[in-house]
Amino acid sequence: MVSYCGFVEPVFKALADPTRRGLLDELFRRDGQTLGGLASGFDMTRVAVAKHLRLLEDAGLVTTRRRGREKLHYLNPVPIRLVHDRWVSKYTEAWAAGLVDLKRDLEASVEKLFEIYIRTTPERLWRAITDPEVRARYQFGARVESDWTSGSSYTVAHDGASRALIEGKNLEVDPPHRLVQSYQAVWDDGIAAEGTSRVTWQIEPVGDSCRLTVIHDELGQDADPHLYGGWPMILSGLKTWLETGQELTTPGSLMYGGSA
Repeated sequence: MVSYCGFVEPVFKALADPTRRGLLDELFRRDGQTLGGLASGFDMTRVAVAKHLRLLEDAGLVTTRRRGREKLHYLNPVPIRLVHDRWVSKYTEAWAAGLVDLKRDLEASVEKLFEIYIRTTPERLWRAITDPEVRARYQFGARVESDWTSGSSYTVAHDGASRALIEGKNLEVDPPHRLVQSYQAVWDDGIAAEGTSRVTWQIEPVGDSCRLTVIHDELGQDADPHLYGGWPMILSGLKTWLETGQELTTPGSLMYGGSA
């Protein structure tokens, strides 16, 4: 309980301020904005906006990525997913309605960033990403198969499905730090027609924990949200499994098969 409260306290603190909620609204509307772009919509200095953004970053609600000289800010919905899993289903469906609006706003971007902190080692986290038995524990019962060498292929499949769910190639394999993969969802003909995108897993040690960043990019302008909408549930399940040894019940786990 202490560990969980330590996680949610900065999230609730960040969301309590109307300016910070306004900044999140701006990122809901258009992801990947600079400080200057965000500050232009508020009647305050860039320094003041930067302080608010820092609190949102500290809470994990915003993550950043450099592109040339620009520092771009992205919404990170994973902490909201964790709060949702803990509280929303217990107390109120109104919050859930708000998350539906969040999902709709997120669909405007062609690059999605997800970030989460997990109390584990880089080696153990790498194994959880690449081991088929562990992967099935948090990816709705689906297993990943590959020899994990650069240029090799991989598949994600589920025993209950008549065909593979995801196929691709390992473009860069650097254990236990970085994995870059092409990504083509093929669970039905419609989703297969979306074509190939790219997923990057980045692992950074932070004290006795790891920061895991998943970047899903090279998505089409009107990409089907099913391509990337499951990441918050998958990463929440990964954190739960590594920290507690338990499987997390999510809409995805209920829909696609529960425990492996």
